[in-house]
Amino acid sequence: MVDRGRFQDAVTPWEDEAWRAAAVGWVEGELTARGLRPAGEWRVRLRPWSVLVRLPVPGRGAVWFKANPPAGAFEGALTAALSRWVPQHVLEPLAVDADRGWSLLPDGGRLLRDVLDRETTGPALWEELLRQYAAMQHALTSRVPEIERLGVPYLPVTTLPDVLDRLDDTPLRPEERAGLGGVRPRVKEWCEELAAVGVPDSLDHVDLHDGQLFHPAPGGFTFFDWGDAVVSHPFCSLTVPARRALERYGPRVLPRLRDAYLEPWTGAGRSTAELRRAVVLAWRLSALSRAGAYGRLFPGTSGAAAAQVAGEGARCLLELLDDPPW
Repeated sequence: MVDRGRFQDAVTPWEDEAWRAAAVGWVEGELTARGLRPAGEWRVRLRPWSVLVRLPVPGRGAVWFKANPPAGAFEGALTAALSRWVPQHVLEPLAVDADRGWSLLPDGGRLLRDVLDRETTGPALWEELLRQYAAMQHALTSRVPEIERLGVPYLPVTTLPDVLDRLDDTPLRPEERAGLGGVRPRVKEWCEELAAVGVPDSLDHVDLHDGQLFHPAPGGFTFFDWGDAVVSHPFCSLTVPARRALERYGPRVLPRLRDAYLEPWTGAGRSTAELRRAVVLAWRLSALSRAGAYGRLFPGTSGAAAAQVAGEGARCLLELLDDPPW
């Protein structure tokens, strides 16, 4: 079964018979080496930014093959490295081909999104997942040089004004472009103020929503899908999950989520007021890395699929103009 979602004309390597045969052969070979074999229908999900295949495997439920475009080919190697550095927070790949941007992953259990749809949960769940995610980021600050060497884009906060300039070809209406032009000087000021707080760079997932993490057991969370990741200011990660919780519980939940996220970052001479101000600044600036991630597509993407993706990138970029809800 092949699912193309909204991107019916997306061009991916799956359409190339030789590539597809090589990928299938690699998957089957890696499974055989581990005493496993696929049995049943393969479900293929094609998007301009990934090829994802679910394979039923007796005794394991399923395994997942993922292929990234060249700009996101670091994901497999990054996931493997994270499974060594912070194993309690991520999946351990069954196999990785870093040169081709391929990875083979175990099933991670229940998506948080499915848990939220089926069970009654409260803000405390979101507080705990953000506390654990922030603890992981904090632990990874010393790994930044190694993460960069894996090919993960490096976007220190002081370079974010340049990112805005590189996104100048994003499709926007004249009034939207004028609005971004007007805020450009303030972006530089926000970046300088955020950098002055002194929180070290770390890994930013960029798109940490409830469909990008597993909740396999009470109190446990597994973070996955690192293809949009960057090395940048860690607090930029908070925007996406906080918005999802805001939609579900309303604005009263935000201070609790913020303070839970900030727990691992307290101390080191930084006051609570400084850290809370840093969250406000990072909320806006996170729009830049999220908008930039929409450029990581398979070569040859054009037409309606490219226009749809560009529209999503524009939507993210315009969030730079929104006032933070804190």
